[in-house]
Amino acid sequence: MANTRFAPFIERVSEATGLGSQNQLSKALGIHRSAITQAKRKDSVPDKWIAKLAEKFDLNPLWLRTGTGPKSSARASMPETAFRMVPRVKARLCAGSGSFETSETVEGYCSFQAAWLRSKGSASEMVLMGIFGDSMEPELKDGDTVLIDQSQREVLAGALFAVGIDDVIMVKRLEKRPGKLILLSENPAYELIVLSAEEMKSVRIIGRVLWVGRELG
Repeated sequence: MANTRFAPFIERVSEATGLGSQNQLSKALGIHRSAITQAKRKDSVPDKWIAKLAEKFDLNPLWLRTGTGPKSSARASMPETAFRMVPRVKARLCAGSGSFETSETVEGYCSFQAAWLRSKGSASEMVLMGIFGDSMEPELKDGDTVLIDQSQREVLAGALFAVGIDDVIMVKRLEKRPGKLILLSENPAYELIVLSAEEMKSVRIIGRVLWVGRELG
């Protein structure tokens, strides 16, 4: 997917939201103004900015990205049964030893019922990622897609989480034990991973896995 050019993006944002300065935009995005300056210098807009502004102002992500299609979200004025678009990112979660594919680039969007998303957590913090590997079979299979709420990072015993360790990301069941964090696989062929208190400092809990989708073939 081509990068979103900075100048036309800013023009569209200003037109649709009235945010007329970089300072106002940084406040709306909840980021430091220097990030806006850096994006301007690179002439590229992060996909997560587009997703956040689309959510905040009920705008069409495609229009924000390219200027094509309707300006407003076609779903915004629909009733409680409306569907909401959740971004699918290029990063993949390994059900195995770890994935180095960690790009936040948005590859596309999938729709979910808005009320259902709200009942599960923070819809604006949700993202879809693909799974590869077999360590979580039979619950998660190679090729599955999972929905992750990045606002849910508190470890719940036995819950599925997307986690990062150093430069890799994976999906595991987590358990806390005194001074340790345990990463468990569903597949008995894989041993559990035991992290000491010192090793836990390198762990990033990306978010809790809420849903899995699978193609049958």
